[in-house]
Amino acid sequence: DRIVALIELVSPENKATRHAVETFVEKSVESMYRGYHLLIIDLFPPTRRDINGLHGEIWKILDKDSFRLTPEEPLVLASYCAGRTKVAYVEPTAVGNPLIEMPLFLTVDRYVPVSLEATYNSAFAGLPRKWQRLLGEGLA
Repeated sequence: DRIVALIELVSPENKATRHAVETFVEKSVESMYRGYHLLIIDLFPPTRRDINGLHGEIWKILDKDSFRLTPEEPLVLASYCAGRTKVAYVEPTAVGNPLIEMPLFLTVDRYVPVSLEATYNSAFAGLPRKWQRLLGEGLA
């Protein structure tokens, strides 16, 4: 009975202020040092507070190698293995791209695949039509 992994769905509030970004990053890094593997789904554009997305801010702390987003794919899916050496599996993406399957690590050498696109489609199909229309308009 213990936590082995976390999934973080980034919200606009996580990027709203410098304090919010710092809090998210600190919580993420601390979680990994506690041994919790992490999957971050960051589908909101970077801001001036996280110019390379939240993964870029996290990676600055975990590894001195820099991470750079591109204008063509400004969104990020990042799966972290929280072993002795922290490893990130990063997939840049963009609005309109299918969400790929991402690993959620349970141990340093075992993971379960998380089917993001199928999960999103299933959740969307379960919404009342009013919300489907509103969300659909936001994507147009």
